[in-house]
This record gives sequence, structure tokens and C-alpha cells, in this order.
Amino acid sequence: MNTQPWWRGAVIYQIYPRSFQDTDDDGVGDLPGIVERLDYIAGLGVDGIWISPFFKSPMADFGYDIADYRDVDPLFGTLADFDRLVDKAHRLGLKVMIDQVLSHTSIEHAWFRESRESRDNPKADWYVWADARDDGTPPNNWLSLFGGVAWQWEPRRGQYFLHNFLASQPDLNFHNPDVQRATLDNVKFWLDRGVDGFRLDAINFCFHDRALRDNPPKPIEKRVGRGFSPDNPYAFQYHWYNNTQPENVAFLREIRALMDRYPDVAALGEISSEDSLATMAQYTGPDRLHMGYSFELLTDEVSARHIRETVEALETKMTEGWPCWAISNHDVQRVASRWGGVDAPEHVASTLTALVCSLRGSVCVYQGEELGLGEAELPFELLRDPYGIAFWPTFKGRDGCRTPMPWNDAAHGGFSAATPWLPVPDAHRVRSVAQQERKPTSPLRRFRRFLQWRKERPALVLGAVRMLASPEPVVALERSLDGEVIRGYFNTAGDACDVVFDGAGTWRVLDGHGLVSGTREGDVLRLPGYGVVFIAAA
Repeated sequence: MNTQPWWRGAVIYQIYPRSFQDTDDDGVGDLPGIVERLDYIAGLGVDGIWISPFFKSPMADFGYDIADYRDVDPLFGTLADFDRLVDKAHRLGLKVMIDQVLSHTSIEHAWFRESRESRDNPKADWYVWADARDDGTPPNNWLSLFGGVAWQWEPRRGQYFLHNFLASQPDLNFHNPDVQRATLDNVKFWLDRGVDGFRLDAINFCFHDRALRDNPPKPIEKRVGRGFSPDNPYAFQYHWYNNTQPENVAFLREIRALMDRYPDVAALGEISSEDSLATMAQYTGPDRLHMGYSFELLTDEVSARHIRETVEALETKMTEGWPCWAISNHDVQRVASRWGGVDAPEHVASTLTALVCSLRGSVCVYQGEELGLGEAELPFELLRDPYGIAFWPTFKGRDGCRTPMPWNDAAHGGFSAATPWLPVPDAHRVRSVAQQERKPTSPLRRFRRFLQWRKERPALVLGAVRMLASPEPVVALERSLDGEVIRGYFNTAGDACDVVFDGAGTWRVLDGHGLVSGTREGDVLRLPGYGVVFIAAA
């Protein structure tokens, strides 16, 4: 009998609700749409779902600016719809995780509307307020991730407020114990409704430096970030003081203490700091978050060396916690385009998904990844993302990965009968679910087969990992558990290549995983482009 928590080694399917399924024909996806498609999700073989924000919001950042943590925005449905979703998911054997955006709210949240009115109201200290310098400029040099200074002037108080993201997303003051208590009460609200966990957005941004010290400048050669591009002035600083403060760890312990009162739930923290792997290790463990993930594998780099060194660095630093890996999400270019390129064969996404699912840890898979979708190319006039609009054309924003799911090859891909909020590209409609169901070697069919095959091999789900030396572009690793030893060799490029196999003893090539597989000829493994070889100790 498996006594492991459900989240260890789990594959969690991320749903971006605006773009999953529209049932009321307003061009935007909704919670009833997710309910309608839960059978499809369960059929993929994933263990749970993570739903991006569906809370009441003015939608300046498409739901990540929350005006009411305890209610569903009418755009997405009702609390009753959410309860139906949880009930059906549980009946299908799926766990339900939801986003929690704790570090900031919308300017339309009741807390902020009260806080901005004066310096002596009951919520006056619930946000990060600071006086101007003598010349009227902001209190320090902190910058917003979305461009420009991280401070917005509020004339009603005659002070600036901090916003690490949009100016309409003011940062809460977590140094105030009342803010912590109110935040934990909101988390408890959803635990009481039966959710199985949370994905904690930007969790290292909850606390700021009390002294408001300036961030130091970053040399030009170091201006490579996680989730932002070098042309963004945010890359010009070391972000030592506007996030990732030591007080945050104690607050994470409070979150964990609350969650430990509920059976078999999990907290997954999104972490983007100057040393994200070290912060993941610090933030996860028996009395902190259950899991953490960062942007290390959400970058443009796909070299075998980068993947190997990232995994090895995390294994060295994370001695207690549990990692969660992602190679795609709603904030980055789709992996088939980012790592495969425009001319990559359709099975590239299957190979990359198998690679990330073979690392030690849990995995978040973004909707459409199972279809091998590439990044949608949108003209400027169709962009909706304020981040992309601000940095066009050098950075096109996040709309290209947020276009609606193509369920069939109808005009709007079966997503909606109305014109959707973002278009469904023709290139996606020909890779629709309906089309791929008909083809035995489609990415969708490969995805389902691989996840089932993985579940039958405990070493790939829960085993220890050892990264193996291998030439570019091959990522090689070994997983082991209770005498079961499996090695995986993944070609991350389009050209075929050979790898010398140096395992002592008797080994056999494994099949049945549904991927494009290579062969073994003596001491040589022959890998086709974006091919895989799994081999097990006999």
C-alpha cells in the first residue's frame, strides 16, 4: 500500500481558466468549462490540477490582482460552480490546487480602499507606505518587474505605496501581524471548502526590507533574470531588499502549521530570487512549504549542461524539501518553441515532458503541453498582456502562451461559440484534441501512454536521482528505489547522436513508454533526434 503523500512525485496539470473552456459564450473560459473537461484531464493520467486565479478582480493582470480573496469573479462563475468542480474532481481521483496571491492585492480590494484614505485609519499600516524624499521622488530605487519605479504616489495620504508588479497591485505589509492573520484566514477559507493545496504566487515577495535600503546595481554581464528580459530595467539591480527577506521563513511556518491541521494537503511556492535554488531549499521542509519551484527550467537555455547543473545544484542545496519542476506555464513562451524551435518535429514536447517527469520531484504541466503546442504569434493590436504591451517589440509578453485550448478544428477551436479574448491560431487548431485522438503517435497519445508507464515504475516517481556525464545535447540520469534502477537518456536536439553506455552488469532497454525511442548496440546507445532511451538494471 502506498503511504506517500499524494503530491510526492505527482504530475499536476495547470489550468489557465480564461483559456480552457468557455460555456457561457462570452469569449472567456470559466469554472463550468473546467467541470465539463475534467474527464479529459483525468484521462491524461495526471494526479491533480492547479487552477490559476478565478477570484473577484478588475483583471488588470488577468486575475493576479485580487479584489476579494473569498469570492469567484462573475466572469468565471460562482462559488457553487467551484464546489461542483472540487466534488467532480475528487470523484475522478484528481486533487485540486488553487493559486493564492498573498503578497499583493488589487487597488480595488476593500483593504486598500480603506488604507489609502488616511494615515490613521484601521487599515493604515496594511500596505507598504513611505514618505517621499525631500525632492518629491520615491523613497528608494526599487523597480517594478513590469517596468519603471516600484512606487506610486497617493495624494489622499501624501505618500507613496509599493508595487512590485503593476501600479494597480499594491504590496501588503506583512510586517503587520494583522495582515498575516487576515491572510491565513483567507487560506483557511479555501481549505474548509475542500481544496487539496495551493500554488503560492511570488511567495518570496511577502516581506520587504523595513529600512527601505536601495538595491545595489548589477553588472551588465549579470543582467539575466528569471521571468524578465535584459532590456527590462528590473534586470539592472540585485533584488536584495524588495523581496526574499529573512522574516518570510517564519510566516511560511505559520502557513504550514495551518495546513497541517488538514489531511494530505500541500503548498507549492513559486520562487524567483537572486539565488532561487537556495531559496527553494530554505523555504521547503517539514515545517515550511511542502514543495517549491523556480524559473531555472523556464529559461531559454536548453543545454544538457544547464539542466544537469541545475538539478545537481538543487540536490546539493535541498536536503529536506521536495522540488517541483516546470518547463512551461502561463508566464513564459511554450517549451516546444522555446527549446525546440520553429522546425522541431511534433514529438519534441513529448520528449521534453518525459525528461522533466523523470527528475526527482513533482511536475507542473501547463495546459496544451500534452498537445505539443508551440507559441502563438500575435500582432501588437491583439495583445492583452500589459507586460507585453509595455515592452513590445523586444519582449512580446505572455499572450502567446495564453491562447485558448484547441479542442477541435472549428473556427475557435471548440473553445467558445463567441470570439475569444485571444485568438486560436490555425497552427493550434490542426493540433486539436479531436485531431490528435485519431493519431496513435500524436503528442497527446504519447503523453497519456508515458504517464501511465511512469506510474508503473516507482523509481521514476519517488526514487533518488543521479545525473550522469553525457555529451551535448544529451541529458542522462539515473533513478533508483528499493533495488529498481532506471537510466534515462534524452536527446534535446533534432540531430541523431550516439552515447557510450558504461553501466556494469546486465541492463535491458525498456519499451512501452510511447516515446520516440533509440536503441542499444553493444556499448552504444543510438538516439534519434529528440529521442529517448530508458534502460533498466536487470
